[in-house]
Amino acid sequence: MDFRDTKFLFFTGKGGVGKTSLSSAVAVQLADQGQKVLLISTDPASNLTDVLATEVGDKTIVKHPDLDTLSTINIDPEEAGESYKNRAISSLGMLATPTYKNKVREQLSGACTVEIASFDEFTRFISGEANPEDYDYIVFDTAPTGHTLRLLELPDAWNDFLDHNEGASCIGPSTALKSNHKRYKEVVEVLKDPKQTTFYLVARAEETSLKEAARSANELADLGMKNQRLLLNGIYSPIDTSDQYAIEIANKAKKQLDNIPLDLAHLPKEEFALLPYNILGLEKLRSVFSKEKQQEIVENENIEEVKQSNTPAFNDLVDDLEKDGHGLIMTMGKGGVGKTITASAIAIALAKRGHLVTLTTTDPAAHLKDYTGQIVDLPETLKVERIDPKAETEIYIEKAVAQRGVGKTEDQIKLIREDLNSPCTEEVAVFHAFSKAIRSAKRQFVVVDTAPTGHTLLLLDTTGSYHKQVVKQSNIDASKLHTPYQMIQDQTITKVVLVTLPETTPIREAESLQDDLKRAGIIPYAWVVNQSLPTGDEFYDPILLEKRKHQQKLISEVTSVSTNKTFKIDFILEEQIMSQLV
Repeated sequence: MDFRDTKFLFFTGKGGVGKTSLSSAVAVQLADQGQKVLLISTDPASNLTDVLATEVGDKTIVKHPDLDTLSTINIDPEEAGESYKNRAISSLGMLATPTYKNKVREQLSGACTVEIASFDEFTRFISGEANPEDYDYIVFDTAPTGHTLRLLELPDAWNDFLDHNEGASCIGPSTALKSNHKRYKEVVEVLKDPKQTTFYLVARAEETSLKEAARSANELADLGMKNQRLLLNGIYSPIDTSDQYAIEIANKAKKQLDNIPLDLAHLPKEEFALLPYNILGLEKLRSVFSKEKQQEIVENENIEEVKQSNTPAFNDLVDDLEKDGHGLIMTMGKGGVGKTITASAIAIALAKRGHLVTLTTTDPAAHLKDYTGQIVDLPETLKVERIDPKAETEIYIEKAVAQRGVGKTEDQIKLIREDLNSPCTEEVAVFHAFSKAIRSAKRQFVVVDTAPTGHTLLLLDTTGSYHKQVVKQSNIDASKLHTPYQMIQDQTITKVVLVTLPETTPIREAESLQDDLKRAGIIPYAWVVNQSLPTGDEFYDPILLEKRKHQQKLISEVTSVSTNKTFKIDFILEEQIMSQLV
């Protein structure tokens, strides 16, 4: 695959699939060819500094010290969001009351604002403000979401709507945006132009990863951004073909690729091998495109195996959670790490032990019954529910449009709908159902499979706002109130389980989530490292053995950064995962 077709290259995909590694490898390859390359990350959990083995600035563009044709910069989405909020509030003018300014700040507290702010930052590298003509290629690690791009397709409706809108808006007052309309429109046109922009969808040979890539492909295509390529990362080919365990792992991945979603099947694609080492530094990035370098690195690597016999397994986690006899258990983490599997297994295991258990999810992409259905005789004490975000959100949007659409033009109503069609709205809409579900945790077990990190934090922000509202409006002594937010903070009631994979990026993202939870007064109870290669002698393929060494090193590091306990779930070959866990 030739990565020189267009100037602007966007890499997108689920967390942990290898976006940063592949985007960096492509940037290094182009720079090695003598091209002037700018690599930009808009990932909130960016690890460009680790991957490139050099400092990457957040404020200014810096050249790589060992490859002067490669320049880099991180765009911190949270910092961009805060700056964007401040500009929006400043634009309200002297006549705006403190109450109104506070209201606007609250409206701009969601993930949508962060998305728009990040877009606002990186458009400068396309539109001309940041001198893109200085570079032959500009590579973006993480592409804008479909929601952000759809909002920017409606610039003409912003003026009156945002000047007079009293409802929640995730993009702020129009006075903060008017000067950028022309730039945004130009950038969206560049993204649509197949002669200027290519979108690389990064995925692994796993069902959730491929589904996410297909969803992104459809969203982008619907917006006219059809110049797409599929990069399949981490494809495993055993060296030792007599190793049955290794063959079964490869066959499991092959089955997924043989049933690739139709929306991806027609795309030009390239496969990248599963490498037994972490891709850190220029030489390892260069090895992505060179089998000779891969072999050389493997031969020169000397990683000592870290024994993991002291890392408790899944059954030990269930033993721990069972002690109180009731409570709220919440699995959290990025998409694709195994939250739904973990939540389902915990719920079934507790129910099998005779406990009354409700298993529910607030994740719009979760399919609990895909896993609970693997158990033929589910315990009668288990109740499986699902808070349907789509249904809850549709009801909420229709009510909001009816209230806010009076006297508005068709374009303005379209903007109202799109403004409401966001993660922020979804979390508000499902909140009441969520709070009702967790109330019963005082007398039984309630296991909640939550949404990916961004959604989860929005949910917690919502519960926090709800708590403040209840305290303010209630005549009851605040010290006697026990709102959902307080329940989540109360470790005697709630156990937060962070789920991750034995890979650098998912672990870094879990660390970031843990820090965010701590700032909200929520202390995680435990970490679960999912899909770790077993420490027994089940396999002897050199690639897997080397991979296990790296995983064990990472797991040992997790125990030093996790708040409390660390458990692991070994990689399961069988299709019926749940029957092997519980």
